[in-house]
Amino acid sequence: MSKHQLRPQGDFPPAGLVRRLAAMFYDFLLCMALMMVIALLYQQGLLRLIHGAEQLRALADAGALDHDPVLASLLLIGVFAFFAKFWTHSGQTLGMQVWGVRIQNKDGSAIDLWQALLRFFIAIGSWLCCGLGFLWMLWDKDQRTWHDRYSDSVVVQLPKKSKS
Repeated sequence: MSKHQLRPQGDFPPAGLVRRLAAMFYDFLLCMALMMVIALLYQQGLLRLIHGAEQLRALADAGALDHDPVLASLLLIGVFAFFAKFWTHSGQTLGMQVWGVRIQNKDGSAIDLWQALLRFFIAIGSWLCCGLGFLWMLWDKDQRTWHDRYSDSVVVQLPKKSKS
């Protein structure tokens, strides 16, 4: 699969930690909304069809839906799909577009699905280590996080668009 070049092209500086965290906050809000929609469709759509309204209410009251591995899997897949689609096509999630940052390969091409998968799971590990994987960029000579390094990608700050 050939990699497509992202636009604009250029030698852009690495994105700073504050800008990256701000973009993550925007994407966090979008992911929360996405997870609510997935949970609603699964629980009130699919489970209601399978069990019926009364039995679904009884299951919920008994706490049987609290640790549903199917729902957890759907949520994980849904959130990964959100990030993978944006990262592999335009290099930017909606939050990254607002804050002017982009994920790309060193040559300016879009990352592939394997790189997106590595980024996604290593970023989760970075958060589980109290954010150390993100803070790593403060000491790294190339200002790269753990997931940047392991996915062999870079996060750059794009220039502001001129108003002409």
